[in-house]
Amino acid sequence: MSKNLPGAAGDLAEKYPSVWSAYSDLGEATANAGGLTDRERRLVKLALSIGAASEGAVHSHARRGLAEGIPYEDLQQVALLAIGPLGFPRGVAAGTWISDVEDTD
Repeated sequence: MSKNLPGAAGDLAEKYPSVWSAYSDLGEATANAGGLTDRERRLVKLALSIGAASEGAVHSHARRGLAEGIPYEDLQQVALLAIGPLGFPRGVAAGTWISDVEDTD
């Protein structure tokens, strides 16, 4: 699985496979802990990444969202929704981070 991970995450997975395995298991357990759909989970994770101001995580969740068939416009709406609670600069930054991924696909 680590061969599919870019950059530092892939490096960590290669160097510490047991840590990566535990992290993956936690992700699977939390995903299955409720009734959200795959789409809803992806959009929530994108929103949380925006809130945390994690450019890498926004790129990752936007890229995966596009691969899962979520329209680019829906991903951008998440960035727009961030403007209210997080402020205009954070929402605009998130929109540009999402655009980075759309422009490369």
